[in-house]
Amino acid sequence: MGIFDGLPVSREKSYLREELSRIDESWSAARFDSLPHVVHILTSKDREAEVQFLKEQSDIIEEVVDEVVHAYHSGFNKAIQNYSQILRLFSESAESISVLKVDLAEAKNRLGTRNKQLHQLWYRSVTLRHIISLLDQIEGIAKVPARIEKLIAEKQFYAAVQLHVQSSLMLEREGLQTVGALQDVRSELTKLRGVLFYKVLEDLHAHLYNKGEYSSAATSIHEGDDEVPTTTAVAFSMNSSQPLSRRTRLFKGDNQLGVYGFGDRPGSVDGGSSFDGHDEEAALELNDEATSDGHAASIRVNGGDGSLKDIKIVSRQIPTWLSNSAPDEFLEAMKKSDAPLDVKYLQTMVECLCKLGKVAAAGAIICQRLRPTVHEIITSKIKAHAERLNSTRPGIGLATRTSAIGLHYVKLQLESYQLPKQRRQNGISPTGTLLAVSPVSHVMAPVGKAQATARELLDSILETVARIFENHVVVGELLESKSTQQIDMNTPKSMTPDVNWNPDSEASQVIGGYSIGFSLTVLQSECQQLICEILRATPEAASADAAVQTARLASKAPSKGKRDGSEDGLSFAFRFTDATISIPNQGVDIIRQGWSRRGPNILQEGYGSAAVLPEQGIYLAASVYRPVLQFTDKVASMLPKKYSQLGNDGLLAFVENFVKDHFLPTMFVDYRKGVQQAISSPAAFRPRAHAAATYTPLIEKGRPVLQGLLAIDFLAKEVFGWAQAMPKFSGDLVKYVQTFLERTYERCRTSYMEAVLEKQSYMLIGRHDIENLMQLDPASACLPNPYGQPNVENNASDAETVEVDIELSDLLLNLRPIKQENLIRDDNRLILLASLSDSLEYVADSIERLGRTSLRATNQVEENGMKKTHHHTRTSSAPTRDLASFADEYRKLAIDCLKVLRVEMQLETIFHLQEMTTREYLEDQDAEEPDDFIVSLTAQITRRDEEMAPFVAGVKRNYIFGGICSIAANASIKALAEMKSINLFGVQQICRNSIALEQALAAIPSIDSDAVQQRLDHVRTYYELLNMPFEALLAFITEHEDLFTAAEYSNLLKVQVPGREVPADAQDRVSEILSH
Repeated sequence: MGIFDGLPVSREKSYLREELSRIDESWSAARFDSLPHVVHILTSKDREAEVQFLKEQSDIIEEVVDEVVHAYHSGFNKAIQNYSQILRLFSESAESISVLKVDLAEAKNRLGTRNKQLHQLWYRSVTLRHIISLLDQIEGIAKVPARIEKLIAEKQFYAAVQLHVQSSLMLEREGLQTVGALQDVRSELTKLRGVLFYKVLEDLHAHLYNKGEYSSAATSIHEGDDEVPTTTAVAFSMNSSQPLSRRTRLFKGDNQLGVYGFGDRPGSVDGGSSFDGHDEEAALELNDEATSDGHAASIRVNGGDGSLKDIKIVSRQIPTWLSNSAPDEFLEAMKKSDAPLDVKYLQTMVECLCKLGKVAAAGAIICQRLRPTVHEIITSKIKAHAERLNSTRPGIGLATRTSAIGLHYVKLQLESYQLPKQRRQNGISPTGTLLAVSPVSHVMAPVGKAQATARELLDSILETVARIFENHVVVGELLESKSTQQIDMNTPKSMTPDVNWNPDSEASQVIGGYSIGFSLTVLQSECQQLICEILRATPEAASADAAVQTARLASKAPSKGKRDGSEDGLSFAFRFTDATISIPNQGVDIIRQGWSRRGPNILQEGYGSAAVLPEQGIYLAASVYRPVLQFTDKVASMLPKKYSQLGNDGLLAFVENFVKDHFLPTMFVDYRKGVQQAISSPAAFRPRAHAAATYTPLIEKGRPVLQGLLAIDFLAKEVFGWAQAMPKFSGDLVKYVQTFLERTYERCRTSYMEAVLEKQSYMLIGRHDIENLMQLDPASACLPNPYGQPNVENNASDAETVEVDIELSDLLLNLRPIKQENLIRDDNRLILLASLSDSLEYVADSIERLGRTSLRATNQVEENGMKKTHHHTRTSSAPTRDLASFADEYRKLAIDCLKVLRVEMQLETIFHLQEMTTREYLEDQDAEEPDDFIVSLTAQITRRDEEMAPFVAGVKRNYIFGGICSIAANASIKALAEMKSINLFGVQQICRNSIALEQALAAIPSIDSDAVQQRLDHVRTYYELLNMPFEALLAFITEHEDLFTAAEYSNLLKVQVPGREVPADAQDRVSEILSH
C-alpha cells in the first residue's frame, strides 16, 4: 500500500492516484537527499526532458494538495466554532455555581435556627413506624395458628414448621414479650408444636415402613428381588465424623453444602439472625401459592407409571410437599439432590423434627414403636399370603404362582405318575418303602410343597424388611449427623430440645437412643422369632448360641473414632429387650395425641405362619437358609462402614449356628435311622421283579432295583437335595451320605457273602491266574470298569482269544471232579446275585452323578466365599473321601457278582458233562433223545435264564451264560481221551447231546447263536471223524492239520471203534503228517 493511498481524491480525478503511484517513494523520505537526483539530471543525455518530467510530477502533487485542502477546509471551520461554544458554556456554568453557593449558605443559616424541632419530628416518625410494624406483626402472628393448621391439613409440614419457628422467634422479641393479647397465640403455638411433632412423626413413621404416599414400595415394584436400590441421602457437613452409607456417599460430591437446614438458624428463612423494620414484615410473608415447577413434578410423579426412571427425570424439581415452603438452604439442596422422592421425603421429615427441636423425642418413640410395628407388618403379610393361597383352588391358578412352586408341583406330579407305573409293570410298588425310610414326608422333602412355600414366604418378608431397613439407614444417618452438632445454641428458648431421654451418652441424648445398629438388631430379632416359629424352635434353644454370641460381641473394645452410643445395637444381639424410656414432661403431649406406650416385657403373639405352611419343623431350615443369605448380602451393602461388623454377626450367623448345632445333628440321626431300617428290612434284599417281566434299564419304567438299595439311593438324593439348598454345609452332608453308603456297602457285601460263602466259584474268581484270564477274555468287555465307563473293546486276534479260552477252560476242567456241594444249587441265591449286581451298578451310577453335582456345588461355594470374604466367609469343608471311590467299590462288587454267576454256570456245565467220562457209548440203536445229564443241564440253563432275565440286561446275560459253550465244547472233546470204546450209535448220541445244548443256548436272546453253532459244530466234526476209515482220516488230517491239536488227533486213534482197523504205526504216521 503506497503512502498516497489515503488521500481524499475525488472520483473525477482518480487519474491523480495513478500518477502519484508512479512517483518514487524516495521523494517522501524523512531525510531527503537531492544530490543523486541532480547528478542523474546532469549526466542524462536529454536534460531538458528530465527537467520537464520533474515539473509534471510537481504539477500533479500541487493538484493533489489542492484537492486535500478543499476536502478538509469545512471540517476545520466547524471544529473552531465548537471549541468557541464549549468555552462559552464553561464560563456561564462557573457564574451559576458561584450564585448557587451563595444561596446554599443563606439556606444553611436559616435551617440552623430550627434544628431541634426537626430532630423531634424525625424521632416521632421513627417511633410511629416501629409501632406500625409491631401492629402489623401482631396482626400477622394472630393469623399464624390458622395458617399453620391449613398447611398441616395440606400436608405442607415443612412450610408449617418454617412458619411456626419464625413466629416463635417473633414472640421472643423485646417489643412483643409484654403484649398480653399474644399470650393466647403463644399458647396455641405451643399446642401446635406438639400437633406438628405428632403429625410429622406419624408421617415419618408411615414412610419408614413404606406405608406413606411417597414410599418406595410403589415406585420400585418393577425392580428385581436381588437388586439393592441405589438411593442416596443428603450429604452432611464435611466436619462430621460420622461415616456415610453407600446411598449417602454416591451424592456427597454433588452436594458440597453444609448441613441442609441443620446448621442454619431455625427462625430465619434467609439465614439471617434478626428482623429489622420492614424485613420482619417481609419475613412473615410466606409463599402460599405453589410454584409451577412443584406442580409439574407432582403430576409427572403421581401421574406416571411409577417407575424409578420417571422419578429420576424430575428429581431436581421442587417436590410437591415443599411447594409452599419459603426458599432456604434446605430447599435449594432438595432441588439439586438426585435422590429419589422417598429419600427426599424422609430428609424433609427429619429436617422438620430438627427445626422443632424434637429429635430426641422422635428417636425414642421410633425405638419404642419399632418392634410392634415390624411384628404387625410381618403378621399382616403372612395373613395376606394365607388368604391368597386359600383363594386358589386345586388345579386352578397354579400357573400364577412362582416358578419354583410350579417346578416343585410338576416334580410331585411326576413322582405320583411314576410310582403307579412301576406298580403296574413289576407288580410291587416301592412307595411304601420310600415313605417308610424317609424321615420327612413328601411335603417336607427338599422339593416339597412346604419347602417351596416357606422359601417364598420368607423371601417376601425379608424383602419387605430389607426395604424397611433401607429407610432406617437414611433416617439413622440423618439423626446421627445431628448428634454431632450443638442444637441448643441456635434454638429458641421456648423450644429447648428434649435431651433427657437417654443420658448414657451425648449422642444418645440427642437422638433418643435411636441408631442404625439398634434398628438392625430389632429387625433381625423379629426375623429370628419368625424363623423360630417356622422351625418350631423353642426360644431357649434358638437363642442358646446367640447368648454366647452376645457375650463375645459385648467384650469387643469399641474402635477409635466411634462415639459412646455407636455400639448400642451390638450389645442386644438376639436377646433383645426394648429399652425402658422415661418420658419427660415435654413428651406428655405425644402420649395425649394417641401414641400408646408398649411395655418392654409384653409377650408378643405368634405370627400365624402355620396358616400358610403345610407343615412346620426343623427341616424347613433348608428353605430358610438361602433367603437369609440373600437378605444378609442386601443388608451388608446398605450398612455404613461404621456398622459393617453387624452384617457379619447378624441373622445369618444365627441361622448357620442353628443349622450346624441343631439341624445337621438331627438330620444325621433321622437319616441314619432311615438307612438302618432300609437295609435291615427283610424285604430289603429280596428280588421283587415279576417272573414274566422283561428287564428295563429305566427306574421309572420298573427297573427291578432291590428295595434296600433303592431306598438308600432315594435317601442319598434327598440328603443331596438338602445340600443344594445349603451349599455351605454341603461338605458335612456329603460326609453323611458317605457314611450311609459305607454302611449300605457292608450290608450288600454281607448279602453277597451269604450267597457265595464256601462255594467254589467264589474261590476261583479270587485266584490270580483265573482273574487275569477273565480280564483278558473278550466277553469281559461288557463289564463296567471301576470308574463307571464301559471297558474298551478287546482287540485281541482270534488266535489269542482261542488261546485264552482254552487256557481258562483247561484250568476249570482240571478241577474235576466237581462236587455238588461246592456249587450254588439254590436258584434264589443266583437270582439274588443277578439282582444285586444290577442294583449295585444302578446305585454306583447314581453316586457318580451325585458326586459330579457335589463337586460343582463345592467349587461354586468356594468361589462365592472368595468373592464375599468382606461380608462373611462361606467355605465348604471338602469330604475326606471322594464319592467316586464309593461308586468304584459298588461297581467292583457288582462285577464280582457277575463273575461268580459266569464261573458258576461254567462249573455247572463241567459238573454235568463229567459224566461222559464214566459212560460207555456202545449203543445199539439211533439216538432219539439226549442223555439225562444233558437234559438236566439244558433245563437248568433255560430255567435260570428265565429267572434272571428280569434282573440283568441282555449283555450281562450273555456274559453269564456265554462261557457255557466253550466249556462244553472243550469238555466234550477232552472226554474222548478217557473213553475206552465208542460205536457209531455212540457218536450219534454225543452229536445229539451237542445239538440239544446248542438249542438251549441259542434260545437265550442275548447269546450269539452263530458262534454257539460254530463251536459245537467243531465238537460234532471231531466225533464224526471216528466214523472214517484210517486212510480217510489221514487224508483229513493232511488237509486240516490245524483244526485240532496233535493230542486230539492222537485220541481219535486210541479209542476203540468197532469195525475200524487201525495199523500199528498209525500214531507215527499221524505224527509225521503233523510235524511237516
